[in-house]
Amino acid sequence: MKYQPIDSSKSPRFCGNRTFMRLPEIQALEDVDFIVTGVPFDTGCSFRSGARFGPQAVREASILLRPYNYEQDINIFEHVSGADYGDIDIIPGYILETYERMIDQLKPVYKKGVIPICIGGDHSISLGELRALKEANGPVALVHFDSHSDTWDNYWGMRYTHGTPFRRALEEGCLIPEKSIQLGMRGPLYEPGDIKDAREFGFEVLTSGDIHRKGIDFAAERIQKKTGDGTPVLVSFDIDFLDPAYAPGTGTPEIGGFTTWEAQELVRKGLRGLNFKGFDLVEVLPASDHGDITSFAAAGIIYEFITQIASNKKK
Repeated sequence: MKYQPIDSSKSPRFCGNRTFMRLPEIQALEDVDFIVTGVPFDTGCSFRSGARFGPQAVREASILLRPYNYEQDINIFEHVSGADYGDIDIIPGYILETYERMIDQLKPVYKKGVIPICIGGDHSISLGELRALKEANGPVALVHFDSHSDTWDNYWGMRYTHGTPFRRALEEGCLIPEKSIQLGMRGPLYEPGDIKDAREFGFEVLTSGDIHRKGIDFAAERIQKKTGDGTPVLVSFDIDFLDPAYAPGTGTPEIGGFTTWEAQELVRKGLRGLNFKGFDLVEVLPASDHGDITSFAAAGIIYEFITQIASNKKK
């Protein structure tokens, strides 16, 4: 394939610029199947800020990744070409203006049929992606890994925060709710409607308790049942889907989550063969991390996303 990582057996990992997986840093869409781009916006958060530094931390951790995925028995870059697209030039503190910049920069990517993997930033960035996707290709299904549903109506009277993107996306016709699924919801709530609303919107919602009791295979089957028919899909992964023992570096951690292995297994089985239009991984907050374990977890999940893209190309 045209674009692939630098071979770390020939060039030490600590050499060169920090791009995801040591991919070339280019803003080109020809001969590219996917791009990785940072969206370092975090002024939509409601508690701990600092996820603006998430993209660079995840890129730093990603230099340890290698092209052959043993669990899925595939050499990724025999089947796909990818690049690090750099960061979207967000405007700190100005969420609506940042959405416009995201639309301007992502819409051509979607129109070209290239799959962007966006590294946040806080979860408010998903609305910018979905607006760009709707303009380029129409509405999509959502596969959402998180400890929070992010379907609140507002925070402090503000309609655009990291807790509201999917309600706004529904209102704007960006999502296909009957084809969408949320996984991992847990923790103390303000009221039952915090989860009930999402179900009433048409989402299937599997709480952490549902998945822990019924198993990863059950959750993977539900994803496939919802979205495995060729429906276009955006996958959104909040790192707080993981238990804080495995991802302490995040803004609103919730106990009772998942191990990194469980997350890998669910991504591998649940996302297999889906019609991907885009991915994001959000809410990595390096200042609250320990030993970079959250960044390594995030890089590993994105690696599984890229493997899914490659597996689709291999067919």
